[in-house]
Amino acid sequence: MDKISILNKVKEIYLHNGNIISYLKKIDGAKNNSIEDILISYDFQSGSYDEEYSKDPILNDKYKLYCSYISNIIYSLGEYDSLLEVGVGDGTTLGNVLILLKKMPQRCYGFDLSWSRIKYARNFLKKLKINDVKLFTADLFSTPLKDNSIDIVYTSHSIEPNGGREKDALVELYRITNKYLILIEPAYEFASDKAKERMIKCGYITRLYSTAKGLGYNIVEHRLLETSLNPLNPTGVIIIKKESNLKTSNPLCCPVTKSNIIQKDNAYYSKDSLLAYPIIDEIPCLLGQNAIIATKFLDDI
Repeated sequence: MDKISILNKVKEIYLHNGNIISYLKKIDGAKNNSIEDILISYDFQSGSYDEEYSKDPILNDKYKLYCSYISNIIYSLGEYDSLLEVGVGDGTTLGNVLILLKKMPQRCYGFDLSWSRIKYARNFLKKLKINDVKLFTADLFSTPLKDNSIDIVYTSHSIEPNGGREKDALVELYRITNKYLILIEPAYEFASDKAKERMIKCGYITRLYSTAKGLGYNIVEHRLLETSLNPLNPTGVIIIKKESNLKTSNPLCCPVTKSNIIQKDNAYYSKDSLLAYPIIDEIPCLLGQNAIIATKFLDDI
């Protein structure tokens, strides 16, 4: 079934507090969460994180503490000019991390699979008076970013729902990293039996550390984060160091071919791939499936 065609049905499930991903997986009889399932679910959830933390002062304090630990990790790694949060969601983590960060990066980026979440993230950052972050839609398994283009890349429970695709995620995020890859993700190896059972049921990642180790990456730290927002989903820290030190001022590229892109009117365009990517409400849509074949895009007619 084409799940995009049943969004009104999914909306009903969401409004009645149903589990969207569970419903979508049942349609296919799938065990793992697909990118389409995650995209649909997260798009409906857009704005809910900001609302939840705003209504609960205790949870808000816990979340700010969580973000303070992330900012301290980033700052402890030394010099960096560029920073990227993968799976930025509503911007609640990125915004708080940047406020707490002792040294602001010259260039900051955030992307998410969901366009609606980027819309909410932009609004959240504006409320914090943070206006110089480049936000766009993208797929973490095929990012519109060049090799070694971001000094520090970090995640915050964004690889989480992609159980079984740990290697794909690591290879892609390591590709775009220039100095350090920080993975703030569920720590299956540190979890209780009850937590492990829940993680497997939810289709969460369970082999992130072992996969990174198997890939031969230079893991400089692996531990539990000092705090966790959910005891049944303990947060771990994996810090991977990469020796590259490449300097680039424009990391964006075509997600399909990794070729350069230029902005013209309301689109990004690659002269090499002949593909155009729309910009909707000032949000670049840089998912591979957003690509439009436009061989005459630059023709003056």
